This record gives sequence, structure tokens and C-alpha cells, in this order.
Amino acid sequence: MEAREIILRPVITEASTALFDDKRYTFDVDVRATKTQVKNAIQEIFDVKVVKVNIMNVKGKLKRQGRYEGYTKKRRKAIVTLSADSKEIKLFGDE
Repeated sequence: MEAREIILRPVITEASTALFDDKRYTFDVDVRATKTQVKNAIQEIFDVKVVKVNIMNVKGKLKRQGRYEGYTKKRRKAIVTLSADSKEIKLFGDE
């Protein structure tokens, strides 16, 4: 898999943006991606030095619409820790 296929999107929540000060960033990744693939993809795309990668599988939630029910899509979430001397990842454009 290529780097752009592994990293799907950044996760922007209140909890994940609080980790930006510690140089920890959260991304949705491909469900088949390994820690090593995620690390190499982040380093290639953003040109930073990755120290640690934590990955978790998130199960789909049960959702209902009227009498019909189903599950949302399962996903895989990666929390990437950058080294202290690495530059920061710019997720938001500076205006």
C-alpha cells in the first residue's frame, strides 16, 4: 500500500487536539495497516520523525432509523507521537 492509502484522515476532536501540545496526533488509518506501515507513511507524507505509534480498532456503533437498524463502519485509529526535535504537523491552514 502507498502512504496516501494508509493514512485516511486526521481525527479532529476536543481530546485529540489537546494532545497537539505533546506532539501527539490522531489519524484514521486503513484497517489492514500495521504500526510500521503507519510510521513510514507519516514520516513520508509530513517529513517528521515518529517515535511511537499506538493503534486501536474501533467497533461500529449500532444505529437506528425508524424500525431499521445497522452498524456504522468499523475503523482503525492511530495515535502518533513525534520526537521532541521534530517539526509540528500543520493540520489547519494558517490564515
